[in-house]
Amino acid sequence: MTKYKGYFIDLDGTVYAGKKRIPAAKRFIERLQQAEIPFLFVTNNSTQLPRDVVKNLADNHDIHVKPENVYTSGMATVDFMNAHKQTNSPTVYIVGEIGLKQVILANGYRLDADHPDYVVVGLDSDLTYEKLSEAVLAIRSGSTFIGTNPDTNIPKERGMMPGAGSVVKFVEYATQIEPIMIGKPKARIIDSAIKKIGLDQSDVVMVGDNYNTDIKAGINAGVDTLLVYTGLSTKDQVANETIQPTYQIDSLDDWRL
Repeated sequence: MTKYKGYFIDLDGTVYAGKKRIPAAKRFIERLQQAEIPFLFVTNNSTQLPRDVVKNLADNHDIHVKPENVYTSGMATVDFMNAHKQTNSPTVYIVGEIGLKQVILANGYRLDADHPDYVVVGLDSDLTYEKLSEAVLAIRSGSTFIGTNPDTNIPKERGMMPGAGSVVKFVEYATQIEPIMIGKPKARIIDSAIKKIGLDQSDVVMVGDNYNTDIKAGINAGVDTLLVYTGLSTKDQVANETIQPTYQIDSLDDWRL
């Protein structure tokens, strides 16, 4: 096993399973902390701020970390826009929840529904036809179209509910314009996380339970991957993949730092 200087870690399915605790994940995080190895929770969830993620981990899973340990697709979206903005006062139209809006507006972006520089589309539980129409009209008028993440569904108590990717696809279909997608399995969120953690590509590993998001993101970004079988993917499914994860384990207790 390679000794990595930094870890990128998925949340749901890896650190917890919905509301259910994964004790090995708590021990894994504590081992990283004791060894003073930097880590980031790299999540496609754009609806929450880092402080919300930290509170959930502490209150519901007895895992105690800092906001600096969290990197969301919303944060990665801002980093992408900052790297490509053409003006000092860029404008944006946002289809998304308060967490996404706060992280974007806190970085100096101004809301504009008519002719924004960017249209950012994420998960929005208060989605309306009017919100989608504003996004479509702006993109068709020349605004840059960005999707926070391509998740088709998200697991909820009621079942598999529509995810951000479903909203993005509506806008893509209506505009016939492909979005710039930020979250896993795209490499962009991993590339940005590498810059944030301040390590080389070869020094980090992506840890996750979902081959099609976590592991593919690592593969697409050229970083090593560690698949843990505590969540979505199964051994039979992964065995059929052309590109295998760098490592596969049954529990995070099996991993030596």
